[in-house]
Amino acid sequence: MKKSIITLLIAVMALPAFAQSDDFGVWTSIGLDKKLSKKVNIGIEGELRTTDGNVADRLSIGFDAGYKFNKRLKISAGYSLLNEPNAERISYYDEDDDLVMQQEVNVGDPKKRGEFDITRHRVNVSLTGDVNIWKLNVSLRERWQYTYRPEVTVDERWNYYDEEWDGKPHTYRGKGKNVLRSRLKVEYKDKAIKLTPFVSAEVFNAWDVQKIRYSVGTEWKINKHNALELAYRYQHVSNDDTDYEPNRHIIGVAYTFKY
Repeated sequence: MKKSIITLLIAVMALPAFAQSDDFGVWTSIGLDKKLSKKVNIGIEGELRTTDGNVADRLSIGFDAGYKFNKRLKISAGYSLLNEPNAERISYYDEDDDLVMQQEVNVGDPKKRGEFDITRHRVNVSLTGDVNIWKLNVSLRERWQYTYRPEVTVDERWNYYDEEWDGKPHTYRGKGKNVLRSRLKVEYKDKAIKLTPFVSAEVFNAWDVQKIRYSVGTEWKINKHNALELAYRYQHVSNDDTDYEPNRHIIGVAYTFKY
């Protein structure tokens, strides 16, 4: 177990070398989990995500409920309210723009930038199955997720060509997105120790692969009611046309109180 913790710490210390071309962020969360019966549980979780420069990237609060069909199969559903303060949306020149046809700019150059707080509503339904192999627990979670961003209007946008604000209101129409998230996770469980090391890979699919999130970490069961999770994640973005996320190195810290 000591080797697992040392390996995780080495990965954390090596992040600055990798983060030169990718973003670096810290994700922290606090959750409460309540068992209503042997089969039913409910929970609430608040999360803060930061990006380069310790800038708040996303705040969220979510509620969920789960039901165990048996020891190996569980279904759950949840709702989250997400907020991205001071988010940006950038449009780019295409081949039909006048300035492109006049050869003053190129296709793909930034055109205009809007700045506003983004609020999203997200619902999800998950089905998780697992199996034990020796002291390893292997689980597969399939999650359908729908996210909706309401319509929002900004007073003006920054014009990259004129290098000034255009002074014209612009409306970003409401937009929804369906994603299927498939996560394979392997945990090492030993009742003699309080640490549960794990590795996982999660694929985000919206008709094609949008991004893949790799994780390695450990959960520390402090006592019967308190648990702390520390993880390193790498998120590779292939084609995320809604969230405009870069590739990112992430340190995750999560505290859960169970009662």
